Amino acid sequence: MAGRKRMAPDALDGRRMYPPGVVRGPIARPPPPHPAILEEEIEIQRAEMRKLLDDNRRLADDRMSLQHELGAAREEIHRMNLVISDLHAEQEMSSRELIEKGLKLEAELRAAEPLKKEAVQLRGEVQKLEKIRQELVGQVQNFSKDLAKLRAENQQIPLLRADIEGLQQELMHARAAVDYEKKARIGLMEQKQAMESNLLSITRDVEKMRAELAGSNARPWASGAPYGMKLSSPEGGYPAPYGDPYSPHMGPGDKASLYGSGSAGWSGMDKPRGGRR
Repeated sequence: MAGRKRMAPDALDGRRMYPPGVVRGPIARPPPPHPAILEEEIEIQRAEMRKLLDDNRRLADDRMSLQHELGAAREEIHRMNLVISDLHAEQEMSSRELIEKGLKLEAELRAAEPLKKEAVQLRGEVQKLEKIRQELVGQVQNFSKDLAKLRAENQQIPLLRADIEGLQQELMHARAAVDYEKKARIGLMEQKQAMESNLLSITRDVEKMRAELAGSNARPWASGAPYGMKLSSPEGGYPAPYGDPYSPHMGPGDKASLYGSGSAGWSGMDKPRGGRR
């Protein structure tokens, strides 16, 4: 390697340090070099050739290794290119999918705009329903309290039913007593009317008899009857045919026989009083 840039001494000998190919004027041929110098030069060239061969071998080995590395690198590059192409394809697919998803999402968002309005309305309705639910909860609590009160009152229903049944029985007795009193009053009114008609007929008969007696007192009676004696008097022998209702000697039993017995009508008046009790 050190002798690569070294020039032979004969190339510069007798040429005044000019490079080969440049000749200035006629140059005489130099004398041949000494054989020892030639041998040294040959040895030097052989050493340089050996070094060059070694360098060539090393370069060949380096070249072979570099070729192997280059082949491996090319294979790796090919693989990387395949991987990169696959990655590009996958990236394109993923980008397409993402773009499609983005477009779908945009379409969904556009379609969801009315849904957003509906969601806002539904939120307002939910708030209203929540308020209504709270009101209903309060009403349910009030209803539960009222129900508890009603249950407490329902426990008193048997007592109230017993009182109502007692009042119904009393009402039935009172109705029976009122009906009985109505019937008794009707009977008494009929008896009263009959008695009034009897009294009217009796008073008429009495007036007629008084008129007849007044006319008969003016005439003298037959033998056996004292002068001036009334027929209806106790001294007379002929009592009045219907009796004198105004006579002080007539007892209550005789008066009852004249106007009829009223014990049946008046005795019925005491029965409703017992029913009232």
